[in-house]
Amino acid sequence: MRQIIAEKPAARQSSFVTLAILISGHTSRSMGLQSFGTDLNVAVFGAGGGIGGAFVQALRADPAVAQLHAISRNGEAGGGTHTYACDPLDNDALAATMATITADTPLHLAITTIGILHGEGIAPEKTWRHIEADAMRRIYEVNTIAPTLIARHVLPALAKGRKTAHAVLGARVGSIGDNRLGGWVSYRASKAALAMVIRTLSIELARTNPHALFIGLHPGTVDTALSQPFQQGVAQGKLSTPDHAVHQMLNTIDTRSTTDNGNVFACNETKIPH
Repeated sequence: MRQIIAEKPAARQSSFVTLAILISGHTSRSMGLQSFGTDLNVAVFGAGGGIGGAFVQALRADPAVAQLHAISRNGEAGGGTHTYACDPLDNDALAATMATITADTPLHLAITTIGILHGEGIAPEKTWRHIEADAMRRIYEVNTIAPTLIARHVLPALAKGRKTAHAVLGARVGSIGDNRLGGWVSYRASKAALAMVIRTLSIELARTNPHALFIGLHPGTVDTALSQPFQQGVAQGKLSTPDHAVHQMLNTIDTRSTTDNGNVFACNETKIPH
């Protein structure tokens, strides 16, 4: 296994992600990408989380993947990798990171798994009386602005003349048409805004790179730190492991075509209404 260090630490310290570039050979394949060809250059943003880490492990085992770039906020990008900080809200840092990722070959697949639902001073609102500007601002920063800025640098770096894709984790609760329960105002609004970003940028992408896709993925309720406080209300059999959710999402990515560009899909490959 050969390891490549890339990207110096960004100046801003409040919202770090960490980049590790791992180049490895593979001899077996338990699941993987079938429609993208071979010798793939792949990046995962948010690799330190439960879902992001599961994406890294799955893609690491895929023989079609030649270069795997694991980007993590806390430097937890997988054992044995070198990590460097990159602020997703800093365009200069993102530009430098993408320049390193694509130094030898353009990008074929990027997956962004960054997201926040709760944290210090942040919780899903049950009523309008719970709406707070600081919490709402932070949720938008992580769930909408950071993925948008990542997309700004990922989309023009996608290879041309073959199938490529950028997939971002969305959420069913971000669907305006599917909202029948109310609540969770900031989280819903941030994911609805992200869905609009996906749709809008996919239109520009189709003009400049007609074989490329920009889509959203709803992973369902996954057994990670993000969903942990809310798992008690999940119906039996509806809580997925990260590995299972990632297997479904990779299959969804693999089976999408250009007619699916700009949409958000559930794990069962059904389109979620905007």
